[in-house]
Order: sequence, then structure tokens, then C-alpha cells
Amino acid sequence: MTLSTANSTVTGSLPDSASSKVPDRVGVLGGGRMGAGIAHAFLMAGAHVTVVEQGEDAAAAARDRVLAAVDKSLSRGSVTASRAELGERLAVATDAAAFAGSGLVVEAVPEVVALKTQALRLVEANLAPTAWLASNTSSLSITALAEALDRPDRFIGLHFFNPVPVSTLIEVVTGERTDPELARLAQAWVAALGKTPILVRDSPGFASSRLGVAIALEAIRMVEEGVASPEDIDTAMVLGYKHPVGPLCTTDIVGLDVRLGIAEHLHETLGDRFAPPQLLRDLVARGDLGRKSGRGFFDWKDAS
Repeated sequence: MTLSTANSTVTGSLPDSASSKVPDRVGVLGGGRMGAGIAHAFLMAGAHVTVVEQGEDAAAAARDRVLAAVDKSLSRGSVTASRAELGERLAVATDAAAFAGSGLVVEAVPEVVALKTQALRLVEANLAPTAWLASNTSSLSITALAEALDRPDRFIGLHFFNPVPVSTLIEVVTGERTDPELARLAQAWVAALGKTPILVRDSPGFASSRLGVAIALEAIRMVEEGVASPEDIDTAMVLGYKHPVGPLCTTDIVGLDVRLGIAEHLHETLGDRFAPPQLLRDLVARGDLGRKSGRGFFDWKDAS
């Protein structure tokens, strides 16, 4: 696989998970749904994981989320380690100083440029110069985020997908100043997590968000225009194009607010073809955010 960037060419092939290994100590900034999923993935791969959140209550909730995912893995029989062992390798904290011994930290805070920039600066200030730093952004420019850092060459995008425990894809996104060695290592880490990496040059929406949002926005316009019901539009993509889940159900799972934020960013950077439909804005404004709120394009109130 070869990837050209502004300053270099990254070349590599998909690594063998059997010969790959994650860093021994991994940090995750943010313990929400995505952050907890990322922590779970590295924990399952053998790392000691530290999750940092704002406040004791949020940190405790993050620990509960990670351990709930651990319990699901144990119930499926896909883990050889015991719950006690996994729990011992998981730590939560409220201070970024807890990342001091980490070889890699993944930032997983909401998709707001100012918030991510502040978070990444805070993390970098607490890392050893030899440590690596990654953002779980789904659409924001890795090159632009790197401008806030003292060591932009040690920064990369690792775009995990929701829900992390069952998703098998991670986008590895290289910025203009990302060290090619980091791109190689990141692909090996992804393989060690039991997932498949795709290597993407930094561009608006990367590969997955750009394509996924384009399909979702058109599906939303079709609902808005009364072309078909959400159920029938999704059925068309599932049965006609073999998508495992339809674009409107996927939007509910991702979160309508998250989709709107990405669409607004792509609208600004790529033009009117990514303009968010008014229906999407209206649903977000009234709090119908999808699965997490109990209602989006579908009713999720009884979903586990």
C-alpha cells in the first residue's frame, strides 16, 4: 500500500495481527461511548489502559462502561484473561498527568476543533517526547490539529467506528507532518486489535465519513421529500446493495448531532453537495439524536 502526503510517501502492507503488538501502556482521553470502546479494544489486546475524564463521577462512569464491554466479551467466550486481570490493567483518573508513562494516548473528545486542540495540547504536555499521540476525529483535519502541537510528527488520526467492540475497521489518517514510521506502527496496532486498517491521506471527511455522510444526507433528503419511509429507504440499501445496516439506522447509531457536525464541516470545506437537510437540523434542534436519545429516524426506546 502506498500513500502520498505533502511531504512524503508512506508505503506499507497490511500487517499480520499475529506479529503485531500494541504499546504496553495506552491512554485514552475521554471515557464516553467512543472512549470507553477504544479503551476496551486496547485492554483486550493486552495493554495497560488509563482513561482520563473530567471529575470523579465521569471517571467512575467511564470505568463502568469499559467493564460492561469487558463483561460482554467474557460472555461471548472471546477472552482468555479473567475479569480480575482485565480490571487490574484498567485505571481511571481525572488528571492528564496520569498519561506520563503512556507510549500512546488516543484523544476521544467531541468533534469541536477548539475542544480537541485544547485537549491535545494538554495531553502532549504530559507525555514523554518518545510517546505517540492520536485523535479519534471522524472528519477534522489532522494537519490542522497538528499545528497546535510541539511534536506534530508524532501525531496521527485513528478513526474508530461505533460501536468499537464489534466494528472491524479503523482509518489511519496521516497529516502532512506525520512520521511515516508512525503510520506503519499505527497499522500494526490496528491489526493487533483484531481490526483492519485503511491508510488515508488527510482530507475533509477522510474516506469513510465522506462517503457515509454523502449517502446519509441523500437518504435524509428522500425522507424530507416524502420519497419513501425511513424503513423502506434502509431496506433498499440493505437488500439492494447488501449494506449490513441502512444509512438512516446508521445515522441513528452514530448520532444525528454527530452527523450534522460532520456535514457542516464538509459543507464548509467541500461545498454545497454536503449541505445538511433542514430535516436533520430540525431533528437535532428538538433533541431527537438517535439511539442515545431514544428517538431519531427510528424509535430506540426499547433498545438494549
